[in-house]
Amino acid sequence: MDQVHEDEVPQYFLCPISLQIMKDPVTAATGITYDRDSIERWLKTAADPVCPVTKQRLARDSDLTPNHTLRRLIQAWCVANAKDRIPTPKGPLARTHVRKLLRGLTVYPASLDQLLALAAASDDQHKVVLAECGVPKAMVSLIITCYKEKSTVGLDQAMKILAAIWAPNSEIKAQVEQNFDALIDSITWILNGTTEAIRNLGILLSKHIVKVVSSSLVERLKPEFFKAVVRILTLSGGDATGMVPTKAALRVLLDVCQHGRNKFKIIEVNAIFELIELEWAQLGPAHPDKRKIIELGYYLLDQLCSCADGRARFLAHSGGIAILSKRILRVSPVVDDRVVHIFGLISKYSATKEVLQEMLAVGAVSKLCMILQADSAKYLKDNVYLLTRYPMLQF
Repeated sequence: MDQVHEDEVPQYFLCPISLQIMKDPVTAATGITYDRDSIERWLKTAADPVCPVTKQRLARDSDLTPNHTLRRLIQAWCVANAKDRIPTPKGPLARTHVRKLLRGLTVYPASLDQLLALAAASDDQHKVVLAECGVPKAMVSLIITCYKEKSTVGLDQAMKILAAIWAPNSEIKAQVEQNFDALIDSITWILNGTTEAIRNLGILLSKHIVKVVSSSLVERLKPEFFKAVVRILTLSGGDATGMVPTKAALRVLLDVCQHGRNKFKIIEVNAIFELIELEWAQLGPAHPDKRKIIELGYYLLDQLCSCADGRARFLAHSGGIAILSKRILRVSPVVDDRVVHIFGLISKYSATKEVLQEMLAVGAVSKLCMILQADSAKYLKDNVYLLTRYPMLQF
């Protein structure tokens, strides 16, 4: 809505908390009307919730009655004064209706479609209601059941519902952590043995899950899970239609890489080979999202090359050094920084005559010198200068 001067607006149209025109006026038990967002935020965060105007005590779950008459008056005034019409606020979500739909899931398959419609149209307030009614628990249970029965009936709706209401609240986190092993096994199956559309939902759900669970659970991820995630990189390749799942897969691997022995598990499932192959695929025509994928790929490659096994796998690929060289000064400063850092790791810890000869042959040394001559950031030039300290790069 356009901003208006306070003296132009009838005083009783303004929320006593935000001092802005109310979009969804509700009346508290004390008889004072506030904008719903403002009073709900106040009740949730105040140390001792009281009515901001009367100072009377209010319960945190205090009933708030929609003031339809005032809302219509505000709308009429906005129209008359050429202001944007206030959108009609959504009514409270009936918990009894949500619970009825959950009870009917096994009897009435259409209940799943109705839940999906509710979840897709939910705002933050409705998401809380859906979570408190047990929707996350029901969807996690359905996903695991589909895995155990090797059936995809209702699987895509369940994952869409869970994604639509996803928030790092205690209900969703509790359900994910309580069912972690079974849920990860289910997602591993989804990534390996279902349709492309369901696989894409599965990798997006994986990205959410690894962000909310504890480090101790992330450390328990199995090699089979990593193999399935890397498979997404293989299937997606450099195709524009695979950008979203490719980015999600890279983010999953990056988020879990530093936990426990996950880095070595990722290396063991041939992730470095697939990252280099993905890079070759990305050398085609430019795409707006390709730069982000390349940056994520180099962040992950840098992490994996920080250990000896990772560097050995990288150098075993005939195109590894060539692809590093080719990316210098062609994508972004982020990629340049990661490339220089990877070359530094190789030069410091994996120096051999053969590696140096390959770097010279593919023009890597020349490209590094170009960073010194180009309008690059000082820290990047300093990092290139550091490479000259290593015996194999006295250029």
